[in-house]
Amino acid sequence: MIVTSAEFVKSAVREQDYPAPDLPEIAFAGRSNVGKSSLINVLVDRRRLVKTSATPGRTQLLNFFRINDRFCFVDLPGYGYAKVPESVRRQWGPMVERYLAKRGCLQGVILIIDIRRTPKEEELDFLQWLSDRRMPARIVLTKVDKLSKSRRQQRRRVAADALSTAPEDLVLFSAKTRQGRPDLWAHILAMTVGEGARP
Repeated sequence: MIVTSAEFVKSAVREQDYPAPDLPEIAFAGRSNVGKSSLINVLVDRRRLVKTSATPGRTQLLNFFRINDRFCFVDLPGYGYAKVPESVRRQWGPMVERYLAKRGCLQGVILIIDIRRTPKEEELDFLQWLSDRRMPARIVLTKVDKLSKSRRQQRRRVAADALSTAPEDLVLFSAKTRQGRPDLWAHILAMTVGEGARP
């Protein structure tokens, strides 16, 4: 995918503050510090479109980005391990749930998981919640460059078993080497403009 334009649109908390729903949207979700911002930056060929931080929990709003004037990416707040006040963390759940449940132009969700971590109940519950609402989801295992090729495949099988899916259904991704970028773009395009796009 050749990205000719990528721009930050706005941050929002409430529905009335979302951008106009004139383009299909893809949301990116995952635990804090899983590499979500780096993944989006690699996807759009920009080094700092999405601000990255070594401190978990920096993304506390819904951040909207307009890509090629064809669709929007939405960076959701990370969950788990975030060193933020409990009062802030309690606001994230309802804010994200409202967006995912009510945003009519949302076409799918990319769930990002660190390949070194075995998916837990939070990921399973989140995927079930999406499935109950017939929301397409694609799972991406990030930071694969930190493992050897054999260890990478082993961890992929462990994650697939935990998620009750086939290993080949999990996209392997590295922001450092850009592995998985074409595969992930293919899934995003299928969600937004292909046969898998939601009406």
